[in-house]
Amino acid sequence: MRKVLFVCLGNICRSPMAEAMFRHQLKEAHLENKIVVDSAGTAGWHEGKPPHMGTRNKLDELNISYEGMTARQLEQEDFSAFDVIIAMDEDNLSTLQTEFRMQEGNAKVCKLMDFVDNPKEENVPDPYFTGDFQYTYELIAEACTSLQTYLQEKYHI
Repeated sequence: MRKVLFVCLGNICRSPMAEAMFRHQLKEAHLENKIVVDSAGTAGWHEGKPPHMGTRNKLDELNISYEGMTARQLEQEDFSAFDVIIAMDEDNLSTLQTEFRMQEGNAKVCKLMDFVDNPKEENVPDPYFTGDFQYTYELIAEACTSLQTYLQEKYHI
């Protein structure tokens, strides 16, 4: 069983959207029993809260479940518990590199858009500030498709 963790700042917009979308994608591909997906934030401001209304609205529009999802803060143990930790942007990645001891775990740590060849964006913009949940969805959808291919090839799933 492989484990993937999506990380953003507060764990209410981008990372829960990615978590829900990737779970849905894995279920459609009959891989939900081979890859576990979770999300967390580098900050704990929203711990225990459901995804942002904009994220929920976008997921509802697509009939993608986010049932039971609540925000949590990243923990040092996540670097040992997960195979891949995926930051939504350069700021999140920098926080992972400076405030957490990444070298103590075995996880591959990268940005989501690193999985896309010739991406439109290097980072997934935060819709909490931009208000553009559609664009966030488009970027995450493209990257999740490439992420699935990467995981299947790397781990022979």
